[in-house]
Amino acid sequence: MKVLMLSQVEVTALLDLDRLLDALEDGFRALSAGRVEVPPRIAVNAENEGFLATMPGYGPGLGIGVKLVSVFPHNHARGVPSHQALIALFDAATGSPVAVMDGTRITAIRTAGAAALSARHLARKDARVLAIVGAGVQGHAHLEIMPRVREFEEIRVASRTPDSARRLAALDARARVAEGFEAAVRGADVIALCTHSGEPVIRREWVSPGAHVTSVGFAPPSGELDRELAEAADLYVESRAAAFLPPPAGCMELAGMDPDRATELGEVLLGTRPGRRSREDITVYKSMGHAVEDLAAAGLVYREAVARGAGSAVEL
Repeated sequence: MKVLMLSQVEVTALLDLDRLLDALEDGFRALSAGRVEVPPRIAVNAENEGFLATMPGYGPGLGIGVKLVSVFPHNHARGVPSHQALIALFDAATGSPVAVMDGTRITAIRTAGAAALSARHLARKDARVLAIVGAGVQGHAHLEIMPRVREFEEIRVASRTPDSARRLAALDARARVAEGFEAAVRGADVIALCTHSGEPVIRREWVSPGAHVTSVGFAPPSGELDRELAEAADLYVESRAAAFLPPPAGCMELAGMDPDRATELGEVLLGTRPGRRSREDITVYKSMGHAVEDLAAAGLVYREAVARGAGSAVEL
């Protein structure tokens, strides 16, 4: 049998970001409607505090596939991404493998895309100031996709590494380097946490009424999101069934909280639970990453590759 192989360069060229946002919406609707089968993520620990996780999933119309993702937090010192991944897709009718593609780009941009999707539906319509806390892979991905959901006039970038913040801010004329995390966050309308911090990077009192906060970081022991902020805000997640499980399946910041106080993004999209209720509400989206996001993105890439004749067919 022949399997289509797609490199990171090809995946990046094939993945349209506006279509990705729409595909993520479809995926979250299917997830909250109970039309997706995704078991809890499992992982094996490895050297240098790294681990390898497996994320299979299936949904009618979304397809069937699995992502293998390694997370090695000390890779930055070696000039290697901390998150690296492969995604395999299979024919939903026969189970035959049809494609293997780079998952590193997909992991980065679908994570930021889901955060942007939360801002599309939960941030105030007049949100104009974006704060990006963290200037690594996720900081770059958020700068790339967040401006597609709101007309930001000012983008503040903060990082514990000033050179990284300067390099990221240089990519957008609206962006500037903030004098620290607090300066970036105070008065911001959308706050995107994109760090590898094992402790909270912002405080509840820094966040203005009406702000929308997104958090995509994952690092022990406590994670980047302030627990007081998570408890005080209106909380949104990809999946209640996954978000409140112990890591690596769930979010360490939400451990011990009542899952029912959180709303799934898909429930907002389906209209079964409310989104933002007032201009003054603080909304928080805490991401753990979900296989439905990988299926949505990889499916787009595969269909576009077939349409364009991209990639290399390999006989197995």
